[in-house]
Amino acid sequence: MGNKLIPPGGAGGPEGPDGIEQIDFREALEERYLAYALSTIMHRALPDVRDGMKPVHRRLLYAMRLLKLDPGQGFKKCARIVGDVMGKYHPHGDSAIYDALVRLAQEFSQRYPLAEGQGNFGNIDGDSAAAMRYTEARLTETARLLLDGIDEDAIDFRETYDGLDQEPVVLPGGFPNLLANGSAGIAVGMATSIPSHNVAEICDAALHLIKHPNAPTEKLVEFTKGPDFPTGGVLVEYPTSILEAYKTGRGGFRVQAKWEKEETGRGTWVVVITEIPYQVQKSKLIEKITELLMARKLPFLADIRDESAEDIRIVLEPRSRNVDEHLLMASLFKLTDLESRFPLNMNVLSRGQVPNVLGLRNVLSQWLEHRKEVLIRRSQHRLDKIEHRLEVLDGYLIAYLNLDEMIRIIRHEDEPKRELMKTFSLSEIQAEAILNMRLRSLRKLEEMEISGEHDKLAAERDELNALLASDDLQWKTISSEIRTVRKSYGPETEMGKRRTQFGEAEDIDLEGIHNTMIEREPITVVVSQKGWIRVMKGHIQDTSGLSFKQGDGLAFAFPAEMTDKLLVFSTGGRFFTLTPDKLPGGRSQGEPIRLMVDMDQDQDIVAVFVHKPGRKLLVAATDARGFVVSEDDIVANTRKGKQVLNVSADAEAKLCVPADGDRIAVIGTNRKLLVFPLEQVGEMTRGRGVRLQRYCDGGISDAVVFKAEEGLTWINSAGHSFTRTLEELSDWCGDRAQAGRLPPTGFPRSNKFGSNGLG
Repeated sequence: MGNKLIPPGGAGGPEGPDGIEQIDFREALEERYLAYALSTIMHRALPDVRDGMKPVHRRLLYAMRLLKLDPGQGFKKCARIVGDVMGKYHPHGDSAIYDALVRLAQEFSQRYPLAEGQGNFGNIDGDSAAAMRYTEARLTETARLLLDGIDEDAIDFRETYDGLDQEPVVLPGGFPNLLANGSAGIAVGMATSIPSHNVAEICDAALHLIKHPNAPTEKLVEFTKGPDFPTGGVLVEYPTSILEAYKTGRGGFRVQAKWEKEETGRGTWVVVITEIPYQVQKSKLIEKITELLMARKLPFLADIRDESAEDIRIVLEPRSRNVDEHLLMASLFKLTDLESRFPLNMNVLSRGQVPNVLGLRNVLSQWLEHRKEVLIRRSQHRLDKIEHRLEVLDGYLIAYLNLDEMIRIIRHEDEPKRELMKTFSLSEIQAEAILNMRLRSLRKLEEMEISGEHDKLAAERDELNALLASDDLQWKTISSEIRTVRKSYGPETEMGKRRTQFGEAEDIDLEGIHNTMIEREPITVVVSQKGWIRVMKGHIQDTSGLSFKQGDGLAFAFPAEMTDKLLVFSTGGRFFTLTPDKLPGGRSQGEPIRLMVDMDQDQDIVAVFVHKPGRKLLVAATDARGFVVSEDDIVANTRKGKQVLNVSADAEAKLCVPADGDRIAVIGTNRKLLVFPLEQVGEMTRGRGVRLQRYCDGGISDAVVFKAEEGLTWINSAGHSFTRTLEELSDWCGDRAQAGRLPPTGFPRSNKFGSNGLG
C-alpha cells in the first residue's frame, strides 16, 4: 500500500491508481513551515513579557520546585533535574536543557541567578560546565519570588506534551525578570535581545508608573538609566540614544571594559583591566589582542598578561612610559572587544501570545498588569479557602452548642449525616466535618480556639473583600510587594548594587596618532604591470635592477614616506586607499593589490600615487568624458573604495593627472591635439563629467593640465623635453569637445605627454 500525504485541511485531492493522494506541494510546504515558525516563536525563542522566561526556563524552575529544591534545602544532581524536565515537560535534547540550567546558575551570564550551582558550571574564559552527572543545583531566592503563589491559583496550567501532567503557562512573576536578567533568542523571521538591568531601578520606575500611569518614557529613564550587566563594565552610550532605544524597544548600548592605571615604580606603570564587556570570553579577548600585538597593529602596547584568579585582572604593559594611558585604551577599544555593542530588541510575547517589540513603558505596564491579575487570583483563592474554613468552623460551633444531641444522633440514627443536616440546618460540608471530628477535639479549650480562629478568618475575609472591590487597594498592595523586592535587592546590598558604571567615550583621532607613531621612513613604492605592490626602503633612483615574476614587469615606481597614504585608481573609475606600513616589504615580490581591496577581476590599475591633501585631479574615461575632483573627496576608508568616475558599458577609466594650471591639452588615439581653458571643465565629487574632445573613432590617449604662462611641455622617446608657448599653440587652442588637429612637429609617436605629474 502506498504512503499517503494528507493535504492541509483534511481530505486530499484525487487518488492516483496506486492510492496516493495528490496535493499541492507549495501549500503543504507553506503550512508545515508556518507551523514550525510559530512553534519556534511561541515555544522556544521569545520570552513572555510577564515572567521574562522561555518555556525551557519555566519548566526547569517548576520541575526544581516539585523536587523540593527550595533555597536553603539540599542540592540534587543536575542529571535528575534534566531527566524530570525532559521526561515530563520538555521533549527536546538533554544537552539543550542542561545548557539552559547551567546558564541560570552562571553569575557572569545572569545578573540575578535563578539557580544555585554546586560543582563546575563553567567560567568567563568560555570553558564549558562539567557533565550533568557531576554537578548539582537548587533554586535561589530570586527564583522563589518568581514561583511564589503558583499553588494559589495565581496562574493557569495546561497539559504537558504527553497529556499526563500539568505545567504552568506563565509564572506568577513576583520578580521583574524580563528586564532584570534580560533575554536573547533567534526565532524564524524575528529575534530578541534584552540586556539585564538593576532591579532597584526597575522597581523605582514601576512604583512611579503605578502613581503616574501616563508617565512618559523620559521620566521612567530617570529611574532606569541603562543596562546593568553581570560582568560590569562602563556604559558609554549617549543619553539621547539610550532614551530613543527605550522608547522604541530597538537600539544598542556601547560598553567598555573597566580599567585603572597602576604605578609600578620608577615612573613606570601598567593598565589593569578589572571588568570586561558582557558576553565577551576573556580567553578569546586576550588571544585577539595578542594577535594584533604580533601583527604590529597596536603601536602603544608592549605586552599583555592574564593575572586573573577569581576576579578579572588583565595587565597591559605600554611600549613606553611616555605613552598616554587614554590613547592606549582608545586604540584597544577601537580594535578589540574591550568595547562591544550590545543590541536592544525587546521583541517579546504579550500575554504569551502576540510577538511584538515593546518599549520600556509598555514592558513595565504589562508586568504590572500581570502582577495585578496574580494578586486578584491569589486573593480570590484565599477568600474561597477562608469561606470554606468558616463554613466548617460554623458547623463546629453549632456542634459544641448542641453536643449531647449530636452525640445521640450519631450513636442511634442509621443515617446520622442526613439527620444532622435536617436537625441543625447544616450543609453537607459541615455535617461531614462534624462526623470526622476526633474525640479529643471536644474539650472546652478547642471550642475557644475555634472561636478565635473564626474571628480572625472573618476579619481577613473582610479585608480580602475590600481588596477585591477596590482598584486603589490592589495597586497599594502591589506597590508594597515591589518595595519589599526593592529592599531585598537595594543598592546597599551585595546583589543589588549597580555593577555597570556610566562614562563618556573619548573622541580621539587614533589614525592620526598611529601615523605619528610610525617612523617617517623614506620608501619607494613599486607596482608591477600585473598589479603586485611592495615597499622598498629608501628612495631608489635606478629601478632597472628590480626583479618581477615571469611575464611581469614594472608599471609604477615612485618615492614616498611610511606615513603617506597611497591612492589607487582602477579602470572601473573607483579609488582605493592603502597605507605603506601594511604593505609587504621589498624582499618579496609583493602581493596583489586585489587581495587588499575589493577590486573586480576584470578591472586594471590606471594609476598609483601618493595622496596630497588639497590637490585637484583631472580624471577621464576612454570616451574622453571627465571632470576635476579634489583629492580630499576620493580618499576611501573601506576595502570597497569610493566610486568617483562613472563609466559607460563600452568605456573605462583612462587618465588621472594633476589639475594644476589653467589650460588642458588633450590628445586622442587619432593623434589630434586640442588645448582649451580648464574653467570649461567643472569640478565634481562623482559623475561622468563632460566631453573633453570629440572623435570620429578611437578615444583619448593622454591629457595634461598646464599654466598658460609656462607653456605646454612634453617628453619624447629619447627623454628630451620640449616646451611650446601658448602663442605657438594658437592653432591648437579652441573650446572643449572640439576635434583638434595633428600635433606640432616632434611630438612623440606614442601620443603621450610623458610624466603624469603624480610622482
